[in-house]
Amino acid sequence: MIATKAFDEFIDLIAAGTNPAQIVAFKPSLATIRRVEELLFREKDGDITPEEKSELDDYLLLEHILRLVKVRARKYLKAA
Repeated sequence: MIATKAFDEFIDLIAAGTNPAQIVAFKPSLATIRRVEELLFREKDGDITPEEKSELDDYLLLEHILRLVKVRARKYLKAA
C-alpha cells in the first residue's frame, strides 16, 4: 500500500513527541500531495484501478483523521 508513506509521516510526527502547534502546522509531503492529486484526476476520468481506488480511500481516511486531530489541537491551543 503506497498510502503507508502518508500514514508513516503522520505517525512519525506523533511518535517524535508533538505539541498542538506542531500538529496544526503539519502538512503532508509534496510527494503525498502529488500522488493524491494524481489519484483524484484518475478517479474523475474514470481511469482508476481498484487498487488505486483503495489507495485513494486510505488517503481520504487519513485526511479525515488529520482534520479531526487539527481541530482538537486548535482547541488545546485556545485553552492555553
